Amino acid sequence: MDEELLRGRVYGTDHDDDPGPRAGRVYRELVAGPLDGLLLDVTGWSAVEMAAGGALPTEIGRFGAGGRSHYRPRPADPRRWDWAGDTA
Repeated sequence: MDEELLRGRVYGTDHDDDPGPRAGRVYRELVAGPLDGLLLDVTGWSAVEMAAGGALPTEIGRFGAGGRSHYRPRPADPRRWDWAGDTA
């Protein structure tokens, strides 16, 4: 696993649990927006799901509770997903 990713916190993990990445899992780094710097566990995602990116529930985005932040794979580096905006 990439040493840089080992330092990150995984999106959706409980603060009381170990928030770091786990061996045998596949992660993408979220870049910019409200989830900047978090890792997204994409283990088991299909190629279609990976290409589409994700609409991730978050309370810290533009629309608060119930909102979603959209992230898309970066064409030049698909290990990093760039923020594409927030929706309600």
